[in-house]
Amino acid sequence: MNRTRRLNVEQDMWVIDGIPLHPLVVHAVVVLLPLAALGSVVIAVRRSWRRSLGIPVLLLALVGVGAVPVATTTGTELWTALRVQNPLIDVHAERASWLLPVALAFLVLLAAAVLTELAAVRAEVGAHAAPAAGPSRYRVAAGLSALAALAGLAVTAIVVWIGHAGSMAVWQGIGQ
Repeated sequence: MNRTRRLNVEQDMWVIDGIPLHPLVVHAVVVLLPLAALGSVVIAVRRSWRRSLGIPVLLLALVGVGAVPVATTTGTELWTALRVQNPLIDVHAERASWLLPVALAFLVLLAAAVLTELAAVRAEVGAHAAPAAGPSRYRVAAGLSALAALAGLAVTAIVVWIGHAGSMAVWQGIGQ
């Protein structure tokens, strides 16, 4: 039995077992991006943690950022299928437009921090005849990590801000 299908409700909308895809995908954004932000704070604190946890944190951020356009698209589909005029949904959608640019900046800073750290480690062990890693390369990685952590905190704040508007739309205004 195929539980993933498209319903024709004015405009097609993805559903899984009768549940619109939007609230399901939103949970990926709401869980993964703040978790990656927490990880970015952790790896900014200690160089050894950046070495061991950098790639897993980067992968979390990558999947979380990748879920943002899917959440936006499915949210638009859901809004169209509901066919209601609700200012709370409009606020939610307007706030959601802020997330992708900030999330991409977070991802780029995090990737730069992790890759700079890995390059410094490779140079330190002499892999592939890379130039020796001086303290400046480690300082760059630490600075990028701090910037990524700040961007991660901004992403988390925006996710909460958007989520609050979305929950207000669900609990106080759908169909009113």
